[in-house]
Amino acid sequence: MKKLLLFAMVCITMVSCGPQIYKAPSFTEVSAKHQVVAILPFDVTIESRRLPKGVTAEMVQDQQRDYGYGIQGDVYGYLLREMSKGRYTVKFQDVSKTNALLNDAGISAEALRLTSKEELCGLLGVDAVISGQAIMSKPMSDGAAIAVGLLVGAWGSTNAVNTSITIHEGRAGELMWKYDYVASGSVGSSRQALTNALMRNSSKKFPYRKS
Repeated sequence: MKKLLLFAMVCITMVSCGPQIYKAPSFTEVSAKHQVVAILPFDVTIESRRLPKGVTAEMVQDQQRDYGYGIQGDVYGYLLREMSKGRYTVKFQDVSKTNALLNDAGISAEALRLTSKEELCGLLGVDAVISGQAIMSKPMSDGAAIAVGLLVGAWGSTNAVNTSITIHEGRAGELMWKYDYVASGSVGSSRQALTNALMRNSSKKFPYRKS
């Protein structure tokens, strides 16, 4: 039984629905001047009607915040690997610098929702910011999926994970690009697997990609 559970935790199954893509008509013109882009912590929501015994709302909030920073780091790592192959027209600010500047300005992960993108670009000294959202829909009815996530860092058994990645330019904070992706995962669907699935699918349409 233990071997079976371990196997389930290791195996990854990720099934996606067709993505929804938005690209502003002015993106090519506006992005021609972009040199440095920052990646913000992702906004993560874990939806559940009931929490398992021993799991508090504060613990879930901490987990959401940790996953948000984790996905930020995963996206940065993915983009760095692609950038090393000369595939992008811009550079990406180190996330440790991004988070240090946000911390110094007193902007928490939760406060990012209330801060305009143009203000963030000015604070970070970049031409645009990449942000994103991940909503894990209803886990198992007994809340076991959240307990798994809190204990071992896995997403747990979910109906779907709705994710999106967006780019806002710095001058007016306008939305320049948005990619929506829906993935369903098993117990083994880790944060890294989710991020890789999102980036792998969006990379072909990523607007800073060299033609």
